[in-house]
Amino acid sequence: MTSSVLETLNDAILRASPEDRTRALWHATDLLIAGRYNEDEIWIFGEVIGRLAEEIEIVARAKLARQLAHTNNAPFNVVMILALDDSIEVAGPILEFSQRIDTDTLIASIKSKDQPHLLAISRRQSLPIEVTDELVRRSNHDVLRSLASNEGARFSSFGFLHMIKRADGDSILAERLCLRKEIPRHLFQQLIAKASDEVKRKLEQERPDLADLIQTSVTNIAGALQSKFGPASKKYFAAKKAVTVQHELGNLTEDSIQQYARSHRIEEATVGLSLLCKLPVDVVERALADTNKEMMLILAKALDFCWETTMSLLFLVAKGHRMSALDLDNKKEEFARLELEACRSILTLYRSRKISTVDSDQKRRLPQLHAV
Repeated sequence: MTSSVLETLNDAILRASPEDRTRALWHATDLLIAGRYNEDEIWIFGEVIGRLAEEIEIVARAKLARQLAHTNNAPFNVVMILALDDSIEVAGPILEFSQRIDTDTLIASIKSKDQPHLLAISRRQSLPIEVTDELVRRSNHDVLRSLASNEGARFSSFGFLHMIKRADGDSILAERLCLRKEIPRHLFQQLIAKASDEVKRKLEQERPDLADLIQTSVTNIAGALQSKFGPASKKYFAAKKAVTVQHELGNLTEDSIQQYARSHRIEEATVGLSLLCKLPVDVVERALADTNKEMMLILAKALDFCWETTMSLLFLVAKGHRMSALDLDNKKEEFARLELEACRSILTLYRSRKISTVDSDQKRRLPQLHAV
Protein backbone atom coordinates (compact mmCIF):
# COMPACT_ATOMS: atom_id res chain seq x y z
CA MET A 1 0.00 0.00 0.00
CA THR A 2 2.84 2.37 0.85
CA SER A 3 4.49 1.70 -2.50
CA SER A 4 1.24 2.37 -4.34
CA VAL A 5 0.66 5.66 -2.54
CA LEU A 6 4.19 6.84 -3.22
CA GLU A 7 3.91 5.96 -6.91
CA THR A 8 0.72 8.03 -7.10
CA LEU A 9 2.43 10.96 -5.41
CA ASN A 10 5.39 10.71 -7.76
CA ASP A 11 3.02 10.87 -10.75
CA ALA A 12 1.50 13.99 -9.25
CA ILE A 13 4.90 15.65 -9.21
CA LEU A 14 5.32 15.06 -12.92
CA ARG A 15 1.96 16.14 -14.28
CA ALA A 16 -0.08 17.90 -11.58
CA SER A 17 -0.77 21.61 -11.19
CA PRO A 18 1.03 23.64 -8.49
CA GLU A 19 -2.08 23.38 -6.30
CA ASP A 20 -2.17 19.61 -6.69
CA ARG A 21 1.52 19.40 -5.86
CA THR A 22 0.98 21.37 -2.67
CA ARG A 23 -1.88 19.09 -1.65
CA ALA A 24 0.28 16.08 -2.44
CA LEU A 25 3.06 17.49 -0.29
CA TRP A 26 0.84 17.83 2.78
CA HIS A 27 -0.72 14.44 2.16
CA ALA A 28 2.70 12.79 1.98
CA THR A 29 3.88 14.68 5.06
CA ASP A 30 0.82 13.73 7.09
CA LEU A 31 1.19 10.11 5.99
CA LEU A 32 4.87 10.13 7.00
CA ILE A 33 4.27 11.65 10.42
CA ALA A 34 1.35 9.37 11.24
CA GLY A 35 2.99 6.11 10.14
CA ARG A 36 5.70 3.80 11.42
CA TYR A 37 8.35 3.14 8.78
CA ASN A 38 11.83 1.76 8.45
CA GLU A 39 14.70 3.92 7.21
CA ASP A 40 14.36 2.71 3.60
CA GLU A 41 10.71 3.75 3.51
CA ILE A 42 11.52 7.09 5.14
CA TRP A 43 14.14 7.63 2.44
CA ILE A 44 11.50 7.10 -0.26
CA PHE A 45 9.25 9.63 1.46
CA GLY A 46 12.20 12.00 1.54
CA GLU A 47 12.72 11.73 -2.20
CA VAL A 48 9.07 12.55 -2.88
CA ILE A 49 8.72 15.30 -0.27
CA GLY A 50 12.04 16.80 -1.32
CA ARG A 51 10.91 17.10 -4.93
CA LEU A 52 7.53 18.54 -3.96
CA ALA A 53 9.13 21.05 -1.58
CA GLU A 54 11.26 22.51 -4.38
CA GLU A 55 8.16 24.11 -5.87
CA ILE A 56 6.63 25.72 -2.76
CA GLU A 57 6.92 29.24 -1.35
CA ILE A 58 8.69 30.25 1.86
CA VAL A 59 5.49 30.19 3.95
CA ALA A 60 4.83 26.58 2.93
CA ARG A 61 8.47 25.61 3.53
CA ALA A 62 8.24 27.07 7.02
CA LYS A 63 5.08 25.04 7.68
CA LEU A 64 6.84 21.89 6.43
CA ALA A 65 9.80 22.60 8.73
CA ARG A 66 7.53 23.00 11.75
CA GLN A 67 5.83 19.69 11.00
CA LEU A 68 9.05 17.74 10.46
CA ALA A 69 10.99 19.31 13.33
CA HIS A 70 9.31 17.16 15.98
CA THR A 71 9.05 13.79 14.23
CA ASN A 72 11.51 10.93 14.26
CA ASN A 73 10.34 10.04 10.75
CA ALA A 74 11.81 13.17 9.16
CA PRO A 75 13.91 12.20 6.10
CA PHE A 76 17.57 13.18 6.46
CA ASN A 77 17.82 14.77 3.02
CA VAL A 78 14.77 16.99 3.58
CA VAL A 79 15.93 17.95 7.08
CA MET A 80 19.35 18.99 5.76
CA ILE A 81 17.82 21.14 3.00
CA LEU A 82 15.46 22.89 5.43
CA ALA A 83 18.22 23.39 8.04
CA LEU A 84 20.40 25.21 5.50
CA ASP A 85 17.60 27.44 4.22
CA ASP A 86 18.52 31.14 4.34
CA SER A 87 15.16 31.97 5.94
CA ILE A 88 15.16 31.59 9.71
CA GLU A 89 11.42 30.88 9.55
CA VAL A 90 12.25 27.74 7.62
CA ALA A 91 15.55 26.72 9.18
CA GLY A 92 14.77 27.74 12.79
CA PRO A 93 12.43 24.90 13.83
CA ILE A 94 14.75 22.26 12.36
CA LEU A 95 17.89 23.75 13.90
CA GLU A 96 16.30 24.09 17.32
CA PHE A 97 14.20 20.93 17.66
CA SER A 98 14.95 18.23 15.09
CA GLN A 99 16.73 15.15 16.42
CA ARG A 100 17.27 13.94 12.85
CA ILE A 101 19.85 16.60 12.03
CA ASP A 102 23.50 15.56 12.24
CA THR A 103 26.50 17.39 13.70
CA ASP A 104 28.03 18.15 10.29
CA THR A 105 24.87 19.95 9.15
CA LEU A 106 24.75 21.97 12.36
CA ILE A 107 28.37 23.02 11.91
CA ALA A 108 27.77 23.88 8.24
CA SER A 109 24.88 26.12 9.29
CA ILE A 110 27.01 27.84 11.94
CA LYS A 111 29.75 28.55 9.40
CA SER A 112 27.48 29.84 6.64
CA LYS A 113 24.39 31.43 8.22
CA ASP A 114 23.52 34.51 10.25
CA GLN A 115 23.14 34.99 14.01
CA PRO A 116 19.41 34.05 14.15
CA HIS A 117 20.35 30.59 12.83
CA LEU A 118 23.10 30.33 15.47
CA LEU A 119 20.64 31.40 18.16
CA ALA A 120 18.27 28.58 17.17
CA ILE A 121 21.11 26.05 17.40
CA SER A 122 22.16 27.39 20.81
CA ARG A 123 18.72 26.40 22.17
CA ARG A 124 18.90 22.72 21.19
CA GLN A 125 18.18 20.19 23.92
CA SER A 126 21.75 18.90 23.72
CA LEU A 127 24.88 20.18 22.01
CA PRO A 128 28.17 18.27 21.63
CA ILE A 129 31.55 19.93 22.07
CA GLU A 130 32.19 20.07 18.30
CA VAL A 131 29.14 22.29 17.86
CA THR A 132 29.73 24.55 20.87
CA ASP A 133 33.33 25.13 19.78
CA GLU A 134 32.07 26.52 16.46
CA LEU A 135 29.34 28.55 18.15
CA VAL A 136 31.68 30.33 20.56
CA ARG A 137 33.96 31.29 17.66
CA ARG A 138 31.23 32.93 15.58
CA SER A 139 28.43 34.03 17.91
CA ASN A 140 27.36 37.45 19.14
CA HIS A 141 26.57 38.14 22.79
CA ASP A 142 22.91 37.16 22.51
CA VAL A 143 23.85 33.71 21.20
CA LEU A 144 26.59 33.25 23.80
CA ARG A 145 24.19 34.14 26.61
CA SER A 146 21.69 31.60 25.27
CA LEU A 147 24.43 28.99 24.97
CA ALA A 148 25.70 29.61 28.50
CA SER A 149 22.15 29.03 29.82
CA ASN A 150 21.72 25.74 27.95
CA GLU A 151 22.18 22.92 30.45
CA GLY A 152 22.41 20.41 27.61
CA ALA A 153 25.45 22.11 26.03
CA ARG A 154 28.89 20.63 26.58
CA PHE A 155 32.05 22.74 26.40
CA SER A 156 35.73 22.12 25.80
CA SER A 157 38.41 24.07 27.67
CA PHE A 158 38.71 26.23 24.56
CA GLY A 159 34.98 26.94 24.62
CA PHE A 160 35.02 28.03 28.25
CA LEU A 161 38.15 30.13 27.76
CA HIS A 162 36.71 31.92 24.74
CA MET A 163 33.43 32.68 26.50
CA ILE A 164 35.24 33.97 29.57
CA LYS A 165 37.15 36.35 27.33
CA ARG A 166 33.87 37.51 25.76
CA ALA A 167 32.30 37.89 29.23
CA ASP A 168 34.57 40.84 29.95
CA GLY A 169 32.10 43.72 30.36
CA ASP A 170 29.07 41.43 29.91
CA SER A 171 27.71 40.78 33.40
CA ILE A 172 24.84 38.63 32.12
CA LEU A 173 27.17 36.23 30.31
CA ALA A 174 29.56 36.16 33.28
CA GLU A 175 26.74 35.31 35.67
CA ARG A 176 25.38 32.53 33.45
CA LEU A 177 28.84 31.01 33.04
CA CYS A 178 29.44 31.08 36.79
CA LEU A 179 26.22 29.14 37.34
CA ARG A 180 27.40 26.23 35.18
CA LYS A 181 28.23 23.40 37.54
CA GLU A 182 30.86 21.81 35.32
CA ILE A 183 33.04 24.90 34.85
CA PRO A 184 36.60 24.11 36.03
CA ARG A 185 37.62 25.77 39.27
CA HIS A 186 40.46 27.83 37.82
CA LEU A 187 38.16 29.21 35.11
CA PHE A 188 35.52 30.00 37.72
CA GLN A 189 38.15 32.00 39.56
CA GLN A 190 38.92 33.98 36.41
CA LEU A 191 35.26 34.84 36.02
CA ILE A 192 35.01 35.95 39.63
CA ALA A 193 38.13 38.07 39.15
CA LYS A 194 36.38 40.03 36.40
CA ALA A 195 32.83 39.90 37.79
CA SER A 196 31.21 42.97 39.31
CA ASP A 197 30.12 43.06 42.95
CA GLU A 198 26.53 42.90 41.73
CA VAL A 199 27.19 39.65 39.88
CA LYS A 200 28.87 38.16 42.95
CA ARG A 201 25.89 39.09 45.11
CA LYS A 202 23.46 37.56 42.61
CA LEU A 203 25.48 34.36 42.50
CA GLU A 204 25.50 34.06 46.28
CA GLN A 205 21.72 34.57 46.33
CA GLU A 206 20.94 32.13 43.50
CA ARG A 207 23.51 29.52 44.52
CA PRO A 208 24.22 29.71 48.26
CA ASP A 209 26.44 26.67 47.83
CA LEU A 210 28.83 28.86 45.80
CA ALA A 211 29.30 31.47 48.55
CA ASP A 212 32.36 29.81 50.09
CA LEU A 213 33.92 29.16 46.68
CA ILE A 214 33.39 32.78 45.65
CA GLN A 215 35.02 34.08 48.78
CA THR A 216 37.86 31.58 48.47
CA SER A 217 38.38 32.55 44.83
CA VAL A 218 38.47 36.25 45.66
CA THR A 219 41.03 35.55 48.37
CA ASN A 220 43.15 33.41 46.06
CA ILE A 221 43.06 36.00 43.30
CA ALA A 222 44.15 38.64 45.77
CA GLY A 223 47.33 36.66 46.31
CA ALA A 224 46.66 34.59 49.44
CA LEU A 225 47.45 31.32 47.66
CA GLN A 226 48.31 28.23 49.59
CA SER A 227 51.85 27.05 49.06
CA LYS A 228 52.36 23.42 48.22
CA PHE A 229 55.95 23.37 49.35
CA GLY A 230 55.65 25.06 52.72
CA PRO A 231 58.25 27.50 54.09
CA ALA A 232 60.93 28.67 51.71
CA SER A 233 64.03 26.55 52.12
CA LYS A 234 67.71 26.76 51.27
CA LYS A 235 67.05 24.14 48.61
CA TYR A 236 64.45 26.37 47.00
CA PHE A 237 66.66 29.47 47.03
CA ALA A 238 69.54 27.48 45.55
CA ALA A 239 67.23 26.25 42.79
CA LYS A 240 65.96 29.77 42.19
CA LYS A 241 69.47 31.14 41.85
CA ALA A 242 70.67 28.38 39.51
CA VAL A 243 67.63 28.44 37.23
CA THR A 244 67.58 32.24 37.07
CA VAL A 245 71.19 32.25 35.92
CA GLN A 246 70.36 29.78 33.15
CA HIS A 247 67.42 31.96 32.13
CA GLU A 248 69.58 35.09 31.96
CA LEU A 249 72.07 33.21 29.77
CA GLY A 250 69.27 32.11 27.44
CA ASN A 251 69.72 28.47 28.35
CA LEU A 252 66.34 27.88 30.01
CA THR A 253 64.31 25.96 27.43
CA GLU A 254 61.62 23.32 27.14
CA ASP A 255 64.36 20.68 27.29
CA SER A 256 65.46 22.14 30.64
CA ILE A 257 61.95 21.82 32.07
CA GLN A 258 61.69 18.25 30.80
CA GLN A 259 65.01 17.31 32.41
CA TYR A 260 64.01 18.91 35.72
CA ALA A 261 60.73 17.00 35.68
CA ARG A 262 62.31 13.67 34.79
CA SER A 263 64.87 14.14 37.58
CA HIS A 264 62.06 14.91 40.07
CA ARG A 265 63.55 18.35 40.71
CA ILE A 266 60.28 20.05 41.50
CA GLU A 267 61.77 23.33 42.78
CA GLU A 268 63.76 23.85 39.57
CA ALA A 269 60.76 22.92 37.40
CA THR A 270 58.50 25.33 39.30
CA VAL A 271 60.96 28.23 39.11
CA GLY A 272 61.67 27.47 35.45
CA LEU A 273 58.00 27.50 34.51
CA SER A 274 57.54 30.71 36.48
CA LEU A 275 60.31 32.40 34.48
CA LEU A 276 59.16 31.08 31.09
CA CYS A 277 55.52 31.95 31.75
CA LYS A 278 56.40 35.28 33.44
CA LEU A 279 54.09 34.37 36.28
CA PRO A 280 54.55 34.45 40.07
CA VAL A 281 55.79 31.23 41.57
CA ASP A 282 52.62 30.77 43.63
CA VAL A 283 50.46 30.82 40.48
CA VAL A 284 52.62 28.11 38.89
CA GLU A 285 52.57 26.26 42.21
CA ARG A 286 48.79 26.25 42.22
CA ALA A 287 48.69 25.00 38.62
CA LEU A 288 50.96 22.08 39.49
CA ALA A 289 49.08 21.28 42.70
CA ASP A 290 45.60 21.44 41.14
CA THR A 291 44.06 17.97 41.21
CA ASN A 292 42.59 18.07 37.68
CA LYS A 293 45.78 19.58 36.17
CA GLU A 294 43.82 21.68 33.67
CA MET A 295 45.75 24.86 34.40
CA MET A 296 49.06 23.05 34.10
CA LEU A 297 48.03 21.73 30.68
CA ILE A 298 47.06 25.26 29.63
CA LEU A 299 50.44 26.66 30.69
CA ALA A 300 52.28 23.88 28.87
CA LYS A 301 50.24 24.46 25.70
CA ALA A 302 50.74 28.25 25.95
CA LEU A 303 54.51 27.64 26.00
CA ASP A 304 54.06 25.34 22.97
CA PHE A 305 55.53 22.39 24.87
CA CYS A 306 55.33 18.97 23.26
CA TRP A 307 53.37 16.15 24.86
CA GLU A 308 56.51 14.42 26.17
CA THR A 309 57.46 17.48 28.25
CA THR A 310 53.90 17.91 29.47
CA MET A 311 53.73 14.23 30.39
CA SER A 312 56.95 14.59 32.39
CA LEU A 313 55.36 17.41 34.39
CA LEU A 314 52.26 15.29 35.03
CA PHE A 315 54.41 12.45 36.40
CA LEU A 316 56.43 14.94 38.47
CA VAL A 317 53.40 16.11 40.47
CA ALA A 318 51.50 12.79 40.50
CA LYS A 319 51.36 10.82 43.72
CA GLY A 320 54.41 8.60 43.83
CA HIS A 321 55.26 9.94 40.34
CA ARG A 322 52.82 7.42 38.89
CA MET A 323 49.67 7.66 36.78
CA SER A 324 47.34 5.06 35.35
CA ALA A 325 47.34 4.52 31.60
CA LEU A 326 43.71 5.64 31.43
CA ASP A 327 44.37 8.91 33.27
CA LEU A 328 47.38 9.58 31.08
CA ASP A 329 45.42 8.92 27.88
CA ASN A 330 42.64 11.26 29.06
CA LYS A 331 45.13 14.03 29.77
CA LYS A 332 46.77 13.49 26.39
CA GLU A 333 43.42 13.89 24.63
CA GLU A 334 42.61 16.98 26.70
CA PHE A 335 46.03 18.49 25.88
CA ALA A 336 45.54 17.81 22.16
CA ARG A 337 42.16 19.58 22.19
CA LEU A 338 43.62 22.77 23.65
CA GLU A 339 44.33 25.50 21.11
CA LEU A 340 47.61 27.41 21.28
CA GLU A 341 46.15 30.90 20.86
CA ALA A 342 43.38 30.31 23.38
CA CYS A 343 45.90 29.15 25.98
CA ARG A 344 48.16 32.12 25.29
CA SER A 345 45.19 34.41 25.80
CA ILE A 346 44.54 32.97 29.23
CA LEU A 347 48.24 33.21 30.09
CA THR A 348 48.10 36.90 29.18
CA LEU A 349 45.09 37.28 31.47
CA TYR A 350 47.02 35.74 34.36
CA ARG A 351 49.99 38.01 33.70
CA SER A 352 47.80 41.11 33.72
CA ARG A 353 46.15 40.26 37.04
CA LYS A 354 47.46 42.31 39.91
CA ILE A 355 48.68 40.10 42.76
CA SER A 356 48.59 41.89 46.11
CA THR A 357 51.53 42.01 48.47
CA VAL A 358 51.92 38.94 50.65
CA ASP A 359 50.56 39.55 54.18
CA SER A 360 52.95 39.52 57.11
CA ASP A 361 51.71 36.09 58.24
CA GLN A 362 52.55 34.67 54.80
CA LYS A 363 56.14 35.88 54.51
CA ARG A 364 57.48 32.38 55.04
CA ARG A 365 55.75 31.17 51.89
CA LEU A 366 57.62 30.92 48.62
CA PRO A 367 58.41 34.47 47.45
CA GLN A 368 57.23 35.68 44.05
CA LEU A 369 59.82 36.01 41.32
CA HIS A 370 57.88 38.66 39.40
CA ALA A 371 55.43 41.40 40.18
CA VAL A 372 52.30 41.10 38.04
